[in-house]
Amino acid sequence: MSQPNGGTFDIVILGAGSGGYAAALRAAELNLSVALIDKAELGGTCLHRGCIPTKALLHAAEIADQTRESEQFGVKADLVGIDMAGVNAYKDGVVARLYKGLQGLLKQDKITLVQGAGKLVGKDTVEVDGKRYTGRNVILATGSYSRTIPGLEVDGKRVIASEHALKLDRVPSSAIVLGGGVIGVEFASVWKSFGADVTIIEALPRLVAAEDEEISKTVERAFRKRKINFKVGKPFEKVEHTDSGVRATIAGGETVEAEVLLVAVGRGPTTADLGYEQQGVTLDRGFVITNERLHTGVGNIYAVGDIVPGLQLAHRGFQQGIFVAEEIAGLKPAPIDEAGIPRVTYSDPEIASVGLTETKAKEQYGADKVSTYNYNLGGNGKSQILKTAGFVKLVRLNDGPVLGVHMVGARMGELVGEAQLIYNWEAFPEEVAQLVHAHPTQNEALGEAFLALSGKPLHAHS
Repeated sequence: MSQPNGGTFDIVILGAGSGGYAAALRAAELNLSVALIDKAELGGTCLHRGCIPTKALLHAAEIADQTRESEQFGVKADLVGIDMAGVNAYKDGVVARLYKGLQGLLKQDKITLVQGAGKLVGKDTVEVDGKRYTGRNVILATGSYSRTIPGLEVDGKRVIASEHALKLDRVPSSAIVLGGGVIGVEFASVWKSFGADVTIIEALPRLVAAEDEEISKTVERAFRKRKINFKVGKPFEKVEHTDSGVRATIAGGETVEAEVLLVAVGRGPTTADLGYEQQGVTLDRGFVITNERLHTGVGNIYAVGDIVPGLQLAHRGFQQGIFVAEEIAGLKPAPIDEAGIPRVTYSDPEIASVGLTETKAKEQYGADKVSTYNYNLGGNGKSQILKTAGFVKLVRLNDGPVLGVHMVGARMGELVGEAQLIYNWEAFPEEVAQLVHAHPTQNEALGEAFLALSGKPLHAHS
């Protein structure tokens, strides 16, 4: 029996999150017809259940801390409390405005929006509610979900994932955060600022273990000062419900009790039961395997975003979506260097990095060919004004370009734009040292670090 035809397009995109909608917008600019299919809202996890609402909570947490600590700046203020209804209204308002704007961008002749659960049923066909959409090219962009670990059931009440944490109508009196990566330390930071007692449990030897080791040490030191508890190198074993919440047991038999447990052990690829393997697409632990040009090796099928192994970041998805649209249009874009994608963790203190860590640089080039420099923010005027601590760490190839930039301290995420230009354009420290950085700014810390690495330190203390 033949299926109703939803139409034929230059590109059929399955998934309207960061990677999918970016591909659609760029393809439309290139005069390609697009069917953009998603069962949920345009914008995906990032806009509705990830980056944007989480960062809104983090900003509210920053305001709470500034109010609590205002007297050190000569401003008298009292923090009366956290109105979660008000915080959520602010957060939801930010999401709603961005969502409305995105809907407007995607309402154009070249893009056909299809609401519904799609499935790949042919090498050039996606089926939605019995209708088939044929694409001369297909882009898989189905995103990710909150992982848990075997035997740990997320009930959405006492054992929660990040999407539940974003909808809480109260500040928990206490919380266990299972996982000390980006999601874990961000929520731990928010809840502590809101007044909760927080304990992070991390199986790896340090918090934010994907970052440079010195960054981890600084974050751990700052969290101790903030009285955020953490237990590293302690694998989780089990959780039990108690009269008042949950009890988590970790390796060695130690237990921690709290009102809620947040499972923040990473995100898994949303690829199950979507027909990928049946059409010959290779999956590895659920991730879609592609070449450097994001082609799956099957027909004209590409994949972008969190389902492709690597950094699970919205801006990576954006860039991959743009890349594939340009690839299909025959523009032959340059492959994306994964190490050149900037990374930011919006905890307090904030972490920003790009390129190779010191350890990875030495593994790749040899320890004798790599040198580093740490510029302490104690020498930066704006950092003193903000009363923040931290550093900028540079990793370079001796007599060669910058291999990595790693930063920790207030507002470091705003500096990573220049840092990624330095890395991606393979700049030498001596070249960056010639640039003028405005005074007094946090950005100046980058300039000072490169001056010192070039052998002409200004405000750098030995």
